[in-house]
Amino acid sequence: MSNLDSVAGYKDVVTGSREAPVDSPGAAQVRPASAPELKTLAAVAVCTLVIAALYFGQEVLIPITLAVMLSFVLSPVVNFLQRLRLWRAPAVIVTVLAALGVLGLIGTLIGSQAASLTVNAPQYAQTIEAKVQGVQGFAVARLASITKQLGSGKPAPGAAPTPATGTGLDVQRSSASGARKPVPVQVVSDGASPFTIAKVVLAPILGPLETTIIVLIVAIFVLMQKEDLRDRCIRVFGSTDLHRTTRAMDDAGQRLSKYFLSQLAVNTSFGIVIGLGLWAIGIPSPAMWGIMAGLLRFVPYIGSFLAAVAPAALGAAVDPGWIMAIEVIALFVVVEPLTGYVVEPMLYGHSTGLSPASVIVSAIFWSWLWGPVGLIMSTPLTLCLVVMGRHVKSLEFFDVLLGDRPALTPVESFYQRILANNPDEALAQAETLLTDRSLTDYYDGVVLEGLKLAVEDQARGTIDQDGAVRMTRSMLSVIADLRPSASATEPIASSVNAICVAGHGSFDDVVTAMLAQLLRQKGVEARRVPNASVSRETIATLDVTGIDVIAVSYLEVIGSPAQLRYLVRRLRERAPAARIIVGLWPQGEAALSDAAIQRTLGADRYVGSLADAVTQIAASPNTAAEAT
Repeated sequence: MSNLDSVAGYKDVVTGSREAPVDSPGAAQVRPASAPELKTLAAVAVCTLVIAALYFGQEVLIPITLAVMLSFVLSPVVNFLQRLRLWRAPAVIVTVLAALGVLGLIGTLIGSQAASLTVNAPQYAQTIEAKVQGVQGFAVARLASITKQLGSGKPAPGAAPTPATGTGLDVQRSSASGARKPVPVQVVSDGASPFTIAKVVLAPILGPLETTIIVLIVAIFVLMQKEDLRDRCIRVFGSTDLHRTTRAMDDAGQRLSKYFLSQLAVNTSFGIVIGLGLWAIGIPSPAMWGIMAGLLRFVPYIGSFLAAVAPAALGAAVDPGWIMAIEVIALFVVVEPLTGYVVEPMLYGHSTGLSPASVIVSAIFWSWLWGPVGLIMSTPLTLCLVVMGRHVKSLEFFDVLLGDRPALTPVESFYQRILANNPDEALAQAETLLTDRSLTDYYDGVVLEGLKLAVEDQARGTIDQDGAVRMTRSMLSVIADLRPSASATEPIASSVNAICVAGHGSFDDVVTAMLAQLLRQKGVEARRVPNASVSRETIATLDVTGIDVIAVSYLEVIGSPAQLRYLVRRLRERAPAARIIVGLWPQGEAALSDAAIQRTLGADRYVGSLADAVTQIAASPNTAAEAT
């Protein structure tokens, strides 16, 4: 099969149709197997059902989700105890009891600290009331001063008298109050039983206690049956692809464990620093506020600010002035940025895999579904979705929408900007990429690959001739504006003169422009020659005086080798002493590896990258002959 047939076959595969013969029976009755609209509607219906299930089943799903998250936190501890030769069941029990002990100590500490605040609560209330009255007095005095400055304060002529300053309103109020009769109130003793009193007291506690017990039981079960649950999940979701499913589960487990442990360490350190700072400032019960600050910091973005409200208000209640409240605010303003922008990147970097926008959107979504618990669990739940999107093809949109990886590769990004006829953004992207790579690498790895996408789209008919001309003009402007770094522009000693001849394709002029620019960096006198100048009618006028190398660029697949063979023959007749190097940029072009095709075409050298082309052209004739 010829290359031209391959291109045609590729086009048929992409477009999904090949023109049927006229006499083909039933050719006009072919219908697609499934309409995209039905798939879209089915996906919307499934998403709606999932969201409805999450909302209406939150009483069951929240404890299970909390238990799974808790198992990720406790799993490293269980593994550590197992490495100490402890059986799994005792390791799980010891770990859970230790976690309960820590939670009990934290609860006891918070309770004792909160109880100590109630002793001086009346004094704090008086201080706050005095400050409020002071602020009100200052505001009234300021308002009176502004009113006095604006005018004398007399009412305008013809204006109605203010009811509040007259006596009519007082008479109405007194008459209204006189018309009312006192309502007799009778105090009836409540003969409630001790059981009723206990029910009223314990009712607010039973709900959280029940949830806590369920979470602990499910967490113990998950820790005890970790391997069995993993195998069952693999059996249900990925038994046909054990490698991908295992990798996805390991990735999710490692990311979640790393996230939880890192956040636990960072937030614990944050709470300790805040508690010590509040103790130094003189805020009562600093340990309680430090614990609350560490817990609230699990809430994305706003947790630290919420944690600062109560200590700042208490500082205003303790101090007759405002110094203590200002110091509390300053403490949070200093510690939070240091924790978020210095400690966290040093500890684990921003490796959760979530974009900043997705963290905010997920916090809003999960808060709407599950309330405060959803806000705390929003980041790990979204992280699970992103990990699933990276390993499950049908859920890839989660990784695209919520992940921190670029949505487009550099090649796709460059091609999109050229398609949109936006050379300025393409130039900005090029300058960014050139900070850590050479111009040759950028041309080979980004621009040349983007040109291959353009050639494929042109072969499918999605790019017409006018579009190809417009895209070529944009790419040539980007190439002309690029300024390589000084280290990349140091020329080598070369006395080679070359011409870069474009093939017959629409985008071959772009390749010759890149090649000529790279050659001039290396001290080679390079000149671009369009394809029209090497046709049978015009090649006689081609100036080849002093030319050592002729480089021919073919970006498109060679549909007819005879076309390139005759072009090489014409160039050979015109410049018999020049070396002819053919650049075949399509990936996997047969002429790059088939010696028989190379002998038929008649060139001296064949290259598949701009870097190889520059090396071969800039080499001296003796070196090139030895390499050949």
